[in-house]
Amino acid sequence: MEIHMQKYTLSVLVENQPGVLSRVVGLFSRRGFNIYSLSVGTTTDDSVSRITIEVEGDLLVVEQVSKQLSKLMEVIKIKTLPGNEMVKRGLILCKVRVTPKTRGEVIEITNIFRAKIIDISPSTMTVELTGNDQKLNAFLDMIENYGIEEIARTGMTALERGANTLKLDKNS
Repeated sequence: MEIHMQKYTLSVLVENQPGVLSRVVGLFSRRGFNIYSLSVGTTTDDSVSRITIEVEGDLLVVEQVSKQLSKLMEVIKIKTLPGNEMVKRGLILCKVRVTPKTRGEVIEITNIFRAKIIDISPSTMTVELTGNDQKLNAFLDMIENYGIEEIARTGMTALERGANTLKLDKNS
């Protein structure tokens, strides 16, 4: 039997309490799962946080981890988001080396990717870009030859498209 490894995106609503993130992440590490991407933030209800977790594995293992996650007291709801039915974005802050000669080229690349220049100095330019993995990686590939001084990258955040929602139902 062939195991099909792919990336899965889990959206988890949890009670916003100290130690919850540690317990959720600990569950993955105890099972030898590498978390590819992680994003956490409060929802419209400050007592509830959404954790978006990207993992690589096979469907059976992801389903088992999801079932174990749902057993944690602080987990309210969990869902594996279908790839074609979600919107997923990450953020990059990238400090790029520039010279008077290359500054215009870097600005042009930044404009093509609809990125924002958020800081500029005589020798560097800091760029902010949001998008999916492919867009972020394509930008980094284009800018790499100029010299990346520093980079900060967030985990992916995702929501289901359209009327499909993973939201807090006060009646459940």
